[in-house]
Parts: sequence; structure tokens; C-alpha cells
Amino acid sequence: MSTTAPQSTTPTTNALALAVDLGGTKVEAALVTDAGVVLPATRFRSPTGPQRTSDELQAAVDEVVTAALAALPADATLVGVGVGSAGPVDEEHGLVSPLNMPVWRGYPLRDRVARHVPAGVPVTLRMDGLAITLAEHWVGAAQGFDHVMGMIVSTGVGGGLILHGRTVSGPTGNAGHIGHVECGGFDDHCACGGTGCLEAIASGPKTVAWARRQGFAGTTGEELSAGYAAGDEIAVAAVQRSGRALGQAIAAATSLVDLEVVAIGGGFSHVTPDLFEYARQAVAERVEFGFVTKVQIVPTGLSQDGPLIGAAALVHRADVLR
Repeated sequence: MSTTAPQSTTPTTNALALAVDLGGTKVEAALVTDAGVVLPATRFRSPTGPQRTSDELQAAVDEVVTAALAALPADATLVGVGVGSAGPVDEEHGLVSPLNMPVWRGYPLRDRVARHVPAGVPVTLRMDGLAITLAEHWVGAAQGFDHVMGMIVSTGVGGGLILHGRTVSGPTGNAGHIGHVECGGFDDHCACGGTGCLEAIASGPKTVAWARRQGFAGTTGEELSAGYAAGDEIAVAAVQRSGRALGQAIAAATSLVDLEVVAIGGGFSHVTPDLFEYARQAVAERVEFGFVTKVQIVPTGLSQDGPLIGAAALVHRADVLR
């Protein structure tokens, strides 16, 4: 495994958070200011994935965490560590069980990260979907709203909730896990054991896999995006299908908790802007429920640094954590 970080002359502030983002394909760490700015020269990444052993996964985490900490400016103070992890999680005990990393079940990630930081520096772990929702509420597309869902549509589909201006994570830390809400009319099998889960339909890999079963020749989300732009019928149908599932799940979530805005990021959310239109069309079918059709579905207001900003928000926006 290797890590690299570009050089930067970006100024720092004195109060920095160490942000750690653990996902299905990579783990990243960086130092983030109290204005939500990721310091590029402190950003490191290493691959994860279902093929890696437990020791290899922990080595990847150790590598990026120690590299980011080593880049802490001499005049800065580390005020906390935020860890956003793919779920499920056990928030109280700092344990993670990422669906795409079967060798980690009830793994003590928070405590393993805490070994690298000085005594007294708090380490906060939350599900990555909740972290990204905090970031959208802080510096992204959900600024000014108090009833928010943030979503990531990428290798998987994650989400998190802010209601009445405070995060909602539930008794275990997994509230807002919209990727495993079942969508009516779909029978796709999900790795969680469910049928018709949003993640099994609308994640990037699952959308491409469905298109390939219909005869699409491409193998990546980028190729599906290009096919959609070129008017390939299968690519168009695949994106329409995933967009509809997104809209159905968002309508269900809004029916349940009366959302104002849903901000969606992640690599596959960029397949085409039309993905959002298909989702909005599905929501609009709830014609008798104005409190559902009012929900705004918008692209993320964050850069590709969003997951790291979200992890840092667990430190810098701790006042919003319930």
C-alpha cells in the first residue's frame, strides 16, 4: 500500500480536526480547519475492499492516520478526531461492521484510531451517512435547513438525518441508513438479506450490473454515463430505474420524518443530472401529500472532500450532535 499527498501552501488555522473516512474502496485521513477546509498536504488514502484481511485493513487505517498526524503544523492544535465509517456501526462502543468488509464485524475502530492520538484528544465515530449530512448542513447544500437527509450514492448507498437542527442516530447509530429501505416493485437481492433495497438497485455497481444483464457492454459507471449521454437505450433505462428507486425511497423517508431537503453526493450521483429528475418525478406522484412533494432533492454542495469534511464536522460541529 502507498500514500501520497500533493504539496500545498494553503494557510491553516490553529484548531484542526483529524478526519478519517472509511469506505468500501478506500480509507482517507486529513486535517480539516474549523471552516471546513481540508488541508491538501495532510490528505492521505489507502485501499480497502472485501478482499483485504483484517490486518491489511487495519494497516491501511494506521498508515493514513499516522501520515496525516505527522503533517500537523507546529503552530496548530489537534482538537479532536472524527471517524466516519461505512455501516452498520455501534456508536456507543465505537464498533464497525461494514457490509463490504466481511472480516470486520464488531471491529473496535474508534479505539484503534485513538491509540494514535495524544491522551485527552476526543475520538468520535459515527456512520458515514450521518457525517456527510452534518457536512451538508454545515457548509453544503443543506445550509439553513433543519430537517435534512444527506445521501451518498456510490459503491453503496448511505444516508443520515438531521431533524429539528440536531443529528438523529438512534440507539445504535444507524438511523438514516436509507440504502436498506426496500423499494416497491423491485426484486433485487441485497447483501444485507433484504429484497429490493435501494442500495441493491441504485448504487453505481448495481446499476451497471443491471445494465449488463440487459446487454450493455460497459463495465463502469463512467461508461454507463457516456452511454446515457449518447442515448444508449439500455443505459437510459438503467439510469431511469435507479432514479425512480431513489425517488421512491426519498418519498418514503419524507413521509416518515417530514424532510425539507435531501442532498445527494457520491460518485454515481454524477452519472447524469437527469438522475435527480427521475427521483423528483417519483416523489411528485404523491399528489395528495404536499408535505412529501415539497421535499427538495438537490446535488451535494460539497467538493470531493465531502466525506472528510463530514468526519471533521463530528469535531467542529459537535454542538449539533445529539
